[in-house]
Amino acid sequence: MAWTLLLVAVASLLAAYLYKTIYFRRYCQFSSIPQLPSSFIFGHLKLLNEYMKRLPAGGHPDLGLAEVHKQLGCPPLFVLDLWPIAKPMVYISNHHVAEQVTRASKLFPASAPKWDPEDMKLILGEKSLVSANGDEWKVMRKQLNPAFASKNLSALLPSIMAKMLIFLQNLESLASSGSEFRLGQILMALTFDIIGLIVLDEDLNTQHLDASRNGELFRSFFSLFDTYSQDNLNGAWWLNPRLAWKRRRLNHHFETTIKTIIRRKHAELREKTADNSPRSVLSLCLQDFPVLSPEAVDTTCGQIKTFLLAGHDTTSAVLGWLFYELSRTPRVLKALSGELDTLFGPGTGYQGVMDQLASPDGPRLVRSMPYVSAVFKETLRLHPPAASARYVEPGTGFTVSTPSGQQQCLDGAMILIFDPYIHRDPSVFGDSANTFDPERWLRADADQIPASAWRGFERGPRSCIGQEFATMEARVIIAVIARCFDFCKVGLGELDLDDKGEPVLGHDGQYRVKSEVYQTLQITAKPVDGIRMKVRPSIGRRAGEEGETRGAVKDTLI
Repeated sequence: MAWTLLLVAVASLLAAYLYKTIYFRRYCQFSSIPQLPSSFIFGHLKLLNEYMKRLPAGGHPDLGLAEVHKQLGCPPLFVLDLWPIAKPMVYISNHHVAEQVTRASKLFPASAPKWDPEDMKLILGEKSLVSANGDEWKVMRKQLNPAFASKNLSALLPSIMAKMLIFLQNLESLASSGSEFRLGQILMALTFDIIGLIVLDEDLNTQHLDASRNGELFRSFFSLFDTYSQDNLNGAWWLNPRLAWKRRRLNHHFETTIKTIIRRKHAELREKTADNSPRSVLSLCLQDFPVLSPEAVDTTCGQIKTFLLAGHDTTSAVLGWLFYELSRTPRVLKALSGELDTLFGPGTGYQGVMDQLASPDGPRLVRSMPYVSAVFKETLRLHPPAASARYVEPGTGFTVSTPSGQQQCLDGAMILIFDPYIHRDPSVFGDSANTFDPERWLRADADQIPASAWRGFERGPRSCIGQEFATMEARVIIAVIARCFDFCKVGLGELDLDDKGEPVLGHDGQYRVKSEVYQTLQITAKPVDGIRMKVRPSIGRRAGEEGETRGAVKDTLI
């Protein structure tokens, strides 16, 4: 009897504790921040699921969150309570508040700590510049900065042109066959090939149209990458143990391939005398290891994984959107072509452009593309591929101030900068917030747009280390391709033609389309269909160089 009473008492105390804990989490912890009505058992899970059911096939969760944000009245921040599946999430949808999270402060000299997602460690690396914090992050950043210095990047332009030649041959082949293809896929192969130079100083052999002929590192990476589809993201391993086992198996092969390169490069560096060749991320990681211990190999492998992912993924996604926007915005394409005509010469074919970019004058030319830069910036505004996630431990006392002056403590919540809304905030960008308008960055009143309202590479001390590289890479790819090829969207986003078979220009200066392309989620945001396209050479754009160009391209691999 006594034991029964004791068990009842313990159970009652436990039930009371659980009730009090859940009640606090559901109704007290972030009660002053706007949020959906909460269920004691499910929090916001059931309501959020209703929003997600309304999304188009494969639609990015941010599309559903945008509807939640709208229903709540577009507040500067809002809460999603998904506990116990995930920590409470606070979405920041105001650039003033976002700036408080990402800037240096007395409490956090390098800004609020980055969130370290457990389910991404296999593909990002166990020790990553992206997720490291405090002194560990400072040491990593200082060590790797030289790889992304302007002088180092400029020295790589001739090598980047060699990668571009392979890409151009693929476009020529696709244009000749009239085949439909996914522009995002071949852009991803190109940017991965290029990041191989920056990270490993290695030819990764990524651009074969026949995927089975691509290099081992590239194939092993994408075998792992493909397991992170939208349906498989952010799930605890025990929800899908078969997938977790598959990822670990694929990751083992991926890491084995990387570590083989690390050991070979370390041996080469020990024998190499100092010179002025570009410094790769790998060489910088290895410079402090006269002897390569297993721990050093593991640490270096983690950094390489981070840069291989971050260095190709977002750039290729943004460029896919960019060429799509150009294909449906004739005014912008004309202005961009005009700038390139002035810079490289009217009618200069892509071989001539690449020759100039690979010359000693190349770095100056890359810096002389204000309109191209505005087009890239505007594409990043409308289609941000990723956003910053932070986490502050309970009891820290990290607060932000809303525009109305209200103080909100964000301890214990995952803090996410909601770029899809910040970048389209009508209070900043006005009636054209949803319009593709690169000129907004070049007009006399462009300085009226707050710097914190554009966060394409995030801001503050933790801004992207590779932003100068990504911008240079994008300018080069646009400069070489934009005047020489015409892209035509297939499927989603296809042009809506009139009775004469001509595209119809809308009031916003863009051709009308039959349906809208939207984002999906595969680690980062990407066009849902990979930007399905057909391509053809632009008429008259390569007169006088066609024979030379075709000959040069034929000498490269496909």
